[in-house]
Amino acid sequence: MKGLLLARLRAAMLLLGAAFLLPALAQEPAPSPSGSVAPPAAAAPPAATGAARALSAADLETWLDGLMPSALRTAGVPGAIVVVVKDGKPLLEKGYGFADWKGSVPVDPNRTLFRPGSISKLFTWTAVMQLVEQGKLDLDADLNRYLDFQVPARNGKFLTLRHVMTHTTGLEETGRRLIVYDQYTPDNGKVLKGYIPPYLYDPGTTQGYSNWATSLAGYIVERVSGQPFDDYVEQRIFAPLGMKQSTFRQPLPQALRGQMSEGYMSADEEPKGFEIVSMPPAGSLSAPGSDMARFMLAFLQGGELDGQRILRPETVKLMHTTITRGMPDLNGIGLGFYQQDLNGRRALGHGGDTNLFHSDLILLPDEGIGLYVSVNAAGRHDLGKWLRERLYQGFADRYLPDTRAPLAAGVDQATAEQHAAMLAGAYRNSRRADSTFLSILQLISPLKIEAVEGGRVAIELGGSRSTFREIKPFLWQEEHGKRRLQAIVEDGKIKRWGLEPYVFAFVFEPVPFMASSVMLLLLLGALLVALLTLLAWPVAARIRRRHGLPKPPRTLTWLRLACGVVLLSVALWTLSFVQMEKSDPSLLLVLAQASSFVGFLGGLGVALWHARTVLASGAKKDMALPALWVLSFAILTAVGLYHRLLSFNPHY
Repeated sequence: MKGLLLARLRAAMLLLGAAFLLPALAQEPAPSPSGSVAPPAAAAPPAATGAARALSAADLETWLDGLMPSALRTAGVPGAIVVVVKDGKPLLEKGYGFADWKGSVPVDPNRTLFRPGSISKLFTWTAVMQLVEQGKLDLDADLNRYLDFQVPARNGKFLTLRHVMTHTTGLEETGRRLIVYDQYTPDNGKVLKGYIPPYLYDPGTTQGYSNWATSLAGYIVERVSGQPFDDYVEQRIFAPLGMKQSTFRQPLPQALRGQMSEGYMSADEEPKGFEIVSMPPAGSLSAPGSDMARFMLAFLQGGELDGQRILRPETVKLMHTTITRGMPDLNGIGLGFYQQDLNGRRALGHGGDTNLFHSDLILLPDEGIGLYVSVNAAGRHDLGKWLRERLYQGFADRYLPDTRAPLAAGVDQATAEQHAAMLAGAYRNSRRADSTFLSILQLISPLKIEAVEGGRVAIELGGSRSTFREIKPFLWQEEHGKRRLQAIVEDGKIKRWGLEPYVFAFVFEPVPFMASSVMLLLLLGALLVALLTLLAWPVAARIRRRHGLPKPPRTLTWLRLACGVVLLSVALWTLSFVQMEKSDPSLLLVLAQASSFVGFLGGLGVALWHARTVLASGAKKDMALPALWVLSFAILTAVGLYHRLLSFNPHY
């Protein structure tokens, strides 16, 4: 659920820290922007042969039994659950590997609990739509009517549940203490009231995935139904569907604790313990594979299973067909279920990621098929995430092969080259934070698009480079994959672009100057000046003593100390981002913020003081270095102010 935001931050800050202060960290390869590397070919599912195989339980199990054990070993994942339903019944429910690696406890699809992460949101949306059916909720009303606190409007536009369900709230990203290992029962209302993220965009205008907003929807379910969220879901969704072993409760009820799979970063490491999701409606579900099969069957059958109905057929249809698009020609999102194109078939579903568990749920309504896969580790180099994606694509290639002819180029060579040149550049994500120190991600880790030979464009994602060719004006198709990219142009310039399958959750827009490569070079130059100034201090002192030179002005000593504090702040920020993946780095953050104030602002004051001292001495010919110091500290201060490093805001 945390997505790639913190992973990219950690990668960028590790690189920055390694460059200036922490050479030891350079011995550990920094992760790629998505936190993963290109997967080894040995673990890839078989390629499609072009002819569809009949989907039967026997053939499916044979295929998975040949694939999963070696794939789990290669990825460094202890265990997985795979569930397939078809034509109103489970076709296969099977566990692979271990729920407890050391204890050799096998994964049991009917008993072992996994954490589906953000797939939990589908249950929250189901609860919302049940209350819509009852006339208790209006998707297009100001949601403040259902709250006991106020979420502000922006430019006269209030927030609605439709915005929340389609991830178009316009709110900033927030993820502090989203997942922790302290065993406590989160108070969802308290978390929501404790911090309301500010807006980046007007509601309804821009995709921006929000766990906070989903949790707000769960709180509204509580308020309107008069029941705690856990109770409501158990009574209105789990009980009718016979999902007897599923729960949103945290920590787990005593009766279910013995069924919980361990969660791992990889099979090479110790288990991390039960994850507490501080915003439960956004991702706290624990469930076995057999229960997830029942949930999929209910939605494939219009909201009914075994004579028990949780939603009307027209409501399910509304959730699946009311599509909001971040880009006009790309897949969008329904009311909670996001669209996918699976070898030309209409697919709907949701993915889910905690720190340790990684899952996907996909429905193919026209084929009557549902697929759920979950793994209990991120795996080596995050290959656990790759494994689930390759599994469902391998499933589609085997049983639902793509029979469409390759799309021909829809533009001439000259136009393709012109459009590729327009698209090339650095971009920031619409799922971001501008009002907190996470804003620094825009500067140190933007996403870059490159124009390459033949009028194509190239993007580095997930540690692998993908190229796209233009198939119609400003719409590109991945050359060796399924993804499409589309850009919106205004006044002859790229305004924003989106990439499948992520476009339902965020789009990209050009970085402003303060997050540009020019500003990054200026920042690195300023840090280099600080580093060289500090390194030159003992050298200058030795030369001065050897030759009996007079002591430098006191202002120079203060300036050197300020340079040391600047470099200390870089180290503290780096350690904060590293710690952020394990626990809340509150103390480190306060120290990083305080040292930034002292180093950046204090350093600028001292640099100006020193320059004035040198100028007053009449040594105008010696003003080059004082001017360089003033410029360097001015750059540091500007970056600190713009990207909120100079702030004691504890939220992120």
